[in-house]
Amino acid sequence: MTTSTRRLEGKVALITGAASGVGECSAKLFAEHGAKIIIADIQDQLGQAVCERIGRSNSIYIHCDVTNEEDVKNAIDTAVATYGKLDIMYNNAGIMDPKKERIIDNEKSDFERVLSVNVTGVFLGMKHAARVMVPARAGSIISTASIVSNIGGVCPHAYTCSKHAIAGLTKNLAVELGQFGIRVNCLSPYALDTPQATGFTGLEGEAFKDMVNSIANLKGVTLTTDDVAKAALFLASDDAKYISGHNLFIDGGFSIVNPSFNMFQYPENS
Repeated sequence: MTTSTRRLEGKVALITGAASGVGECSAKLFAEHGAKIIIADIQDQLGQAVCERIGRSNSIYIHCDVTNEEDVKNAIDTAVATYGKLDIMYNNAGIMDPKKERIIDNEKSDFERVLSVNVTGVFLGMKHAARVMVPARAGSIISTASIVSNIGGVCPHAYTCSKHAIAGLTKNLAVELGQFGIRVNCLSPYALDTPQATGFTGLEGEAFKDMVNSIANLKGVTLTTDDVAKAALFLASDDAKYISGHNLFIDGGFSIVNPSFNMFQYPENS
């Protein structure tokens, strides 16, 4: 890849939850496109290993529990102290509540734990990114939401609630920070093979892939972490310089259709 084709050349990006899954894939892709990377996670060994693979010359790892404001503040201050600025804040860390379909079986403690990571953690990332981006009059803030930011009946209550909240926070902050030239967007992917998703479903590898593809709207292709990372790269880059307040669905049209009607179902042999 030449310097001219690297879309984040000279940029500094902090990614939470970057030790695995979508965050890890995004960290590698952003680095390939010329960004300096701050990997923020609580999985220290995995996070350090990602740094090794990216290269210590253009990445650092910092332990960061996104529910702890001091940790988030420190991660962003470390980014600025190390690389002189923060151009991209990618709030990607997230967890899912236990698989309990009936609300009467849901525990308050589980509900609050999910919201603490998925909502408060994103709020804190946005807050402290804004703290350093507003004086610079530039920046891109991205958060990982989900298809359940817009639809129900797919994931547990706390997770669905939290992803709706991310979409709302994104809209509000895009309005507030637009006057400073800062863009704020989120990503809403369909199910994909990550440690979180496979842990929740109990399926791995081909079994997981077959399950999600069987109910997908777009056939013949499987969503991967690389696809989500590429969408994040687009939103982080100057290619998306006039996109703000947007919730980008990466779901092959899954969230826009009610399949119960089967209106456009072709015969099997067509």
